[in-house]
Amino acid sequence: MNTNMNKQDYWNENKTLTGTAVATCQKLVAVMEKMKDRMIQEFSAKLAGHEAVLRLALNEAEALAWETQYPHLVFATLAREKAQAAAAWENRQQFFHSHSPIFAPAAAAGHI
Repeated sequence: MNTNMNKQDYWNENKTLTGTAVATCQKLVAVMEKMKDRMIQEFSAKLAGHEAVLRLALNEAEALAWETQYPHLVFATLAREKAQAAAAWENRQQFFHSHSPIFAPAAAAGHI
């Protein structure tokens, strides 16, 4: 085995490893973006008018996933849980707005 590696060979090997790592990360980011797009399509109807809440939930899931060793495996589950929680929040908001006199429109409350 030849253990004598000159500086140029070492540089080229590290450059190749760096390029491979960057390419792998770019692929992971692309896969996660596709998953986010699918979640947005799936949950946007449930969060009509509050798509920003959904995007924040998905961004939070992505940030948490990147803190693990396997972000591409963890992200899908986290994203679904966060999207479901956002949809549940929206349902509660609609319930409160429709059943609470504080949130009722003035005309419906007889104040006009």
